[in-house]
Amino acid sequence: MNGLTLSPALGWPAGSILAALMIIMAIAAIVLHVRRSAHGASDETVTACVRRVLMCVLAAVMALTPSVIETTTSRAVNATDVVVAVDVTGSMAVADAQYGSDTVSSRLDAARQAVNDITARYADSSFAALRFGASGTLDVPLTPDSNAITNWADTLTAEATSVSAGSSLDAPLDQLMLSLKSIRNQHPDDVIVLYMITDGEQTSTVTRRSYSTLRRYLDDAFTIGVGSTDGGTIPNIADGVGNTNGQSDQAQQWVIDPTTGQPGISKLDENNLRDIADEMGGSYVHMDATHTIANALSAKISEQWKLTTTPKTRERAIPVVWPFAIALSVLLAWELGAWIAMSRRML
Repeated sequence: MNGLTLSPALGWPAGSILAALMIIMAIAAIVLHVRRSAHGASDETVTACVRRVLMCVLAAVMALTPSVIETTTSRAVNATDVVVAVDVTGSMAVADAQYGSDTVSSRLDAARQAVNDITARYADSSFAALRFGASGTLDVPLTPDSNAITNWADTLTAEATSVSAGSSLDAPLDQLMLSLKSIRNQHPDDVIVLYMITDGEQTSTVTRRSYSTLRRYLDDAFTIGVGSTDGGTIPNIADGVGNTNGQSDQAQQWVIDPTTGQPGISKLDENNLRDIADEMGGSYVHMDATHTIANALSAKISEQWKLTTTPKTRERAIPVVWPFAIALSVLLAWELGAWIAMSRRML
């Protein structure tokens, strides 16, 4: 403790005005008592005058809120926050992906496996999950519940062909900016790692915006490529039907390339993913038969709830008004008792 100070609970303007009014009332009570006593026009005793003056003074002191200054050492919790962004455009239903084996699955299935491995390898971390297609959507805000992220990944489906307006790799950029800024502001000492899982395909004619705006909020970042450079045909996904493996019970229909009249081919674009990783100051890793998330773990992962003591000290004011409140209550009770006694004598 460093001593006493005044810290008005209502703020200095309102607290000062209220305290000044109470002091003026106390002075007025003394002046009126002296004048009335000199002319014999009042039966107010000196005790009653002192009591009322003290009540005004106590109210003025309470308005200014006496406080004790307490100094504390700042301790920050240094943890890891992992943000996962998964592409759900129609091309993610193409069945040309591998993940740690020769088994071929849809790109979205490989993305699900990657998400599950991320949550498993970042024990005691917090996670946020975002999907992007025609636009970016934050589905799971930052949470320490890794099961919420794996459950979210299990429900991911490719968006319907009818709502697709062409793949745009900057679709999640605005939502990522908002989410990462919020996490950094709320947890300034945390390590923030971003995993962006996509096939890197850019079919939109609009020029892609740079991801360099995210660099200030990130400690590390990865673009995770799923799919193959040879590519595959894109399933036509009906509204309300999330095709994730490129197959269906009926004959599969494919998205037609209007320039050729043949089923369109979607290919993994590694150049785009390398460029995005470079803009964020991160790395690009391709998921294939020999590479999994184990090859893309951040070296900057924090230790579990590592506490670090900083040289900064913080001071906070702790209000100490209860002694004055007790004294004021006693005086008010005394005033009420005196008023009741006076009223009875006047009956």
